[in-house]
Amino acid sequence: MTHEDLFGAAPDGHWSAPGRVNLIGEHTDYNDGLVLPLALPHTARAAASRRPDRRLRLYSAGMPDGGTVDLDLDALAPGTVTGWAAYPAGVAWALREDGHQLGGLNVSYESDVPVGAGLSSSAALEVVTAVALDDLFGLGLAPTALARVAQRAERDFAGVPCGILDQMASACCTAGHVLRLDTRDLSMRQIPFSMALEGLRLLVIDTGVRHAHADGAYARRRAECEAGATALGVPALRDVPPEGLDDALARLPDATLRRRVRHVVTENDRVERVVALLDAGRARAIGPLLTAGHASLRDDFEVTCPELDLAVSASTAAGALGARMTGGGFGGSAIALVDADAAEATAGAVRNAFAAAGHHPPGIFEAIPAPGAGRLPV
Repeated sequence: MTHEDLFGAAPDGHWSAPGRVNLIGEHTDYNDGLVLPLALPHTARAAASRRPDRRLRLYSAGMPDGGTVDLDLDALAPGTVTGWAAYPAGVAWALREDGHQLGGLNVSYESDVPVGAGLSSSAALEVVTAVALDDLFGLGLAPTALARVAQRAERDFAGVPCGILDQMASACCTAGHVLRLDTRDLSMRQIPFSMALEGLRLLVIDTGVRHAHADGAYARRRAECEAGATALGVPALRDVPPEGLDDALARLPDATLRRRVRHVVTENDRVERVVALLDAGRARAIGPLLTAGHASLRDDFEVTCPELDLAVSASTAAGALGARMTGGGFGGSAIALVDADAAEATAGAVRNAFAAAGHHPPGIFEAIPAPGAGRLPV
């Protein structure tokens, strides 16, 4: 069904925003840390047309609870919208709260970013809404500002205590690069990541295990990190240097907090080490750091699941240079860095391992660094 069929008006434009894979730097963003995402070719796309009234009408056929949602733009408030529509509605709310003048709007969405796969389907939905509203109402906001709006929509309106990694990746990544992002000051650098030149491929393994970060486990990890920082007397775990980790851990009497702190500090260090290797043109050498990151997420941060662990172990057993879960965890996806000529064999080994374990078949595709959000040509 077309936008015009749904709303009786042709769209004023079309926009897109990508999902993302995080190469390394997991659960560091809400600790003021470092991350290294890349945008996926998979996108959320929006068609939008202005309305003469103050209604916000949203349509998505692809969401499990999709259909048309009709909202009063002036009545938007946290807790008033549930389900998928809370993410785009939250963007309109955040912009309105910031004093921006918005009008009524019809928006129809479609997306091929897998939902619940740890690939930032919600951030893509938020960011595509933000860029469309910015464009249609002439707000003049920079990509970084739009990412902040999108984060507020998810955190303060939809109730997910997220960091800003996903929204910045969707808004700011560029084709052929990974984004080194410092989440404390949002300084960023685009780092070339041309895997084909080194005969490499990056596989995404969607385990099919769906997560819901609003269920409390994600929030508990964040609270534990904040408790660790408070106990150590630092603003955030970013401020614990790798060389001071042992001393910091010795000051923490709680074993759980020691594990959480160790993950964040060592993960920030892994990001810097991966960046140094990529800057030196040694993408092939980052594999062991990816695998070490997964072990830390499994043992210290405790956010993996049997299917994610199997995806990693099957990939590395089949010869992958490195593999790790990506995203918030508790389900979702893993990535595997492989030689290009071994990609099909690695994918087959993972599928066979899942079948032998009685798991549903995983979805496997290649991650190719894609551009960030923007308006689509007519």
